[in-house]
Order: sequence, then C-alpha cells, then structure tokens
Amino acid sequence: MLRLLLATNNPGKVREYRSLFQDLPYDVVTLAEQEITTEVDEVGSNLEENARLKATALAAESHLLTLADDSGLEVDALGGEPGPLSHRYAGEGASDEDRVSYLLSRLKEVPWAERTARFRCVIALARPGGDIEFCHGECPGIITFEPCGEQGFGYDPIFYLPELGKTMAELSLEEKNRVSHRGIAAREAYQVLVRLKNSLAE
Repeated sequence: MLRLLLATNNPGKVREYRSLFQDLPYDVVTLAEQEITTEVDEVGSNLEENARLKATALAAESHLLTLADDSGLEVDALGGEPGPLSHRYAGEGASDEDRVSYLLSRLKEVPWAERTARFRCVIALARPGGDIEFCHGECPGIITFEPCGEQGFGYDPIFYLPELGKTMAELSLEEKNRVSHRGIAAREAYQVLVRLKNSLAE
C-alpha cells in the first residue's frame, strides 16, 4: 500500500484528513509517526506558496508522497486579514483562544451585516523530486460576536454558517467535512490521489 504523509502536527487536521481519505488505498501517516521533526518556515506571501514550501520540503526529506495545506480566514471588514497570517495573528505562541479573542477585539464595533468572511484552503500534493499539484476550497460565513461550540479548532467557534444556523465548532466531523474549505479541497485532492494511484499501477 502506498504511503501518504500528512505534513502537519495539528491533531485536528490529522483527524479530518484521515476521515476524508479513509476509503483510499493509501496508508496515511503523520510526521510524528515518521519521526520527522523538521519545521518548515511559512514565509510565503500567500496560502499556495506556504503549502508548496511545506509539501516539497517534507516530500524530499521523507521520500513519500506528501500532502501539505495552508488555510486562512479572510475577514472583509479587516481588508482580508488575517489571511496567510491566521495562525500567527495574535503573535507567536498564541493559543486558539488567544487568536479568537484578538480577532473579536478587532471587530468589536463592526455590525453583524458587515462581519462577512471566508475560510480558504490550499492543498499541495508533492511527489519526491516530482510534480506538485494544488487543490482549493473556500467556505463563506459570518464572524459571530462570541465563541459558540466545542468541536473543531482554530477560528471554528466564531465562524457562523447561515445556511446551517451553526458555527463551524457546532458541527460534527462529518458535517464539517461536507461544507468546510478543507473538506472541499480534500475532495479535489481525493480525485488526484486516485489518479496518481492508477497511474502507478499502469
């Protein structure tokens, strides 16, 4: 069975990807399981560059087909911030709660109708010394006035989905995977992985 390396140390992402790819004929492995401790600096100016940097560097080190993603929250009232800086928005070492609190403080005077936002995700699939392919996903929503929900991670507790009447953090994993930016990008990646598997079998 082919191995697919998930280039993340985020347990929430690992859980989501393993659920999304459970039907694929791949052994999905993590950095920790491969005893890889390399940290790739996300110095790209956009999500695609950061995903590419991580995927190519870790594919070269592991000699495995590697999936890396970068995702970000874009808030219209903040001119698209935090975007690629979503994880570092409240400073290095900040917790999810710190980032949520900081974002809400920036939107304190913004009314509901102007709190529109979107989650975006770019997945890079890199073969060692080979090609790289990108998959994209986007999910629109509204930033709430306070956190709600215990599921998910990151900004999920303040990202409200009007069509579902819930925040991302109030969804089950299955529900989230159906509508989230990462779920949409991963379904595109699923098809790429099937094609790669079939090409290797020929």
